[in-house]
Amino acid sequence: PSLPARLPAAPDELELRLGYAGVLPFGFGTLLSMVVRADVQPYVLLSLAVYAGIIVSFLGGIHWALAMLVLAVPHRRLWTGVTLSLLAWVSVVMPPASGLVIQAVLLIACYLIDRRAYPAAGLSKWLTLRFRLTAVAALSCFLAAAQA
Repeated sequence: PSLPARLPAAPDELELRLGYAGVLPFGFGTLLSMVVRADVQPYVLLSLAVYAGIIVSFLGGIHWALAMLVLAVPHRRLWTGVTLSLLAWVSVVMPPASGLVIQAVLLIACYLIDRRAYPAAGLSKWLTLRFRLTAVAALSCFLAAAQA
């Protein structure tokens, strides 16, 4: 199969549903961290931190995908993808109280980076979804970190 002639300008119904489904573990993990016994809480926080790290890496990977679809690639786009994955990896092995805060900041940074990168790729209409998902995910990480 060949690459699409152009990227989808806006998310369709499936992409919206999958995006919103992707924040369920953030909300569920945060809620769970508030109600479980103290001896179980570290596992819940670790689970949330690992998921947040995966999502930050996924968001960094989008920059590689965008770079592969364009002939004249700004090197910063490739560096962005790798840097986000490395920072996510480091944050996962940190204690949740600090790692989840770093992940929340990384999620916000991803959105701010995407606010500049998406319009250049004709993807401005994705930013509303990205903002909503980022707000829920980052807030969840901050709230869970406060439970640690």
